[in-house]
Amino acid sequence: MKYKNLTIIGTSHISRESVDAITKFIEEEKPEIIALELDKDRFYSIQQSKREAGFREIFQVGVKGYLFSLIGEYVERKLGEKVGVKPGQEMLTAIKLAKENNIKIALIDQDIRITLKRFSKFLSWKERFRFAADIFKSIFFGKREMKKIGLEAFDMKIDLTKVPEKKVIRKMISFVKKRYPNVYKVLIGERNVVMAKRLKWLVENEKGKILAVVGAGHEEEIIGLMKK
Repeated sequence: MKYKNLTIIGTSHISRESVDAITKFIEEEKPEIIALELDKDRFYSIQQSKREAGFREIFQVGVKGYLFSLIGEYVERKLGEKVGVKPGQEMLTAIKLAKENNIKIALIDQDIRITLKRFSKFLSWKERFRFAADIFKSIFFGKREMKKIGLEAFDMKIDLTKVPEKKVIRKMISFVKKRYPNVYKVLIGERNVVMAKRLKWLVENEKGKILAVVGAGHEEEIIGLMKK
């Protein structure tokens, strides 16, 4: 999606299609700036092979935030193994090509410690119970539950090598927003505001083409916020 001198590519973090799209755009359009859905800590950690964490991180972000990050990383890693793409490979590709072509890198995401700390603070017991119930129902009544939220056509037909269609992403985000309002607020909504503000600043203060690489679930709302 384009906005003035900005092009946003919505990605899946384990999608080969995302890697190819970023590579093609950089090689053909030669942007002056690449803005990434990363903060400083994640920018450095994604380039390292091993994660190093301990009690200091638990203290900084809270137990729930820390556990959530571990579970998220585990799930992404396992899905990535299925398709042969390392989680975050699209970000690594953008970083590599930026360095090779002397392109500026802008880190536009909120500090991950702030996000996880707020996740620990705002995750309600109601949402935790819903999460446990939804996992149970997805295991035993998967098709029925997918049909309830309008994703029956998506059930078991997902191609992890590609970015989901926009209508599927909208339905999934709508489900999270309604079912897990605090999760949506902290993990999606608040970060979208931060990224929209930083991208708008880049658009208004920097010359030349800007490529923004963000998760597909953030793309449309970021554009909407920038236009407002």
